[in-house]
Amino acid sequence: MGRLDLPADSQAMDSRDRVIAMALASIAAVLAVVVLWTRSLSNQGLEALAHASLPLDKALSNGRPTLVEFYADWCQVCHQMEPTMAQLKQNHRGGLDLVLLNVENPLWEQELEQFQVRGIPTFLFYDADGSVQGRAVGLLPPEQLEAMVAALLQDAPLPFLNNQGVTSAIGKATPDQGTAAGPRSHGERVGVPE
Repeated sequence: MGRLDLPADSQAMDSRDRVIAMALASIAAVLAVVVLWTRSLSNQGLEALAHASLPLDKALSNGRPTLVEFYADWCQVCHQMEPTMAQLKQNHRGGLDLVLLNVENPLWEQELEQFQVRGIPTFLFYDADGSVQGRAVGLLPPEQLEAMVAALLQDAPLPFLNNQGVTSAIGKATPDQGTAAGPRSHGERVGVPE
């Protein structure tokens, strides 16, 4: 029995099944595109914030308070802080400079050593004169980071400086060290350099 010999009800059902299958395939394709697009946004967020930030020397000399974050693309904690950093940038546009420095960039090696960055994210708070007022390390609740920025903008003492959140350890492997951790250990607390 050929296809033409099928009753009209069966042919209508085949047509309806095809339409449903095409609709489901279209929905699956749209969902796949949305998921991939969302993932690409989250992977580019820190890098986009870093590229949009002022160079460190300009930020520290323009008369505005500055928040510096040391981060890495592979740092999950840094990615968790990304929405908070983006919100701070939006909330304090024109009043606060936000600078993101990737710890994997050799350009920032001097700053990593100077501020003894041991875990990331590490945040440095500079006043309008370019002087370090404090630092915080690790995953911070958004309200704590916002309170610290608000105090910085008001030239008031920074709250929560003794708190340390979860960090991602950073290290540097050199040929003679192999896979051993570098001079930066995980979780070490260090005060603001003199």
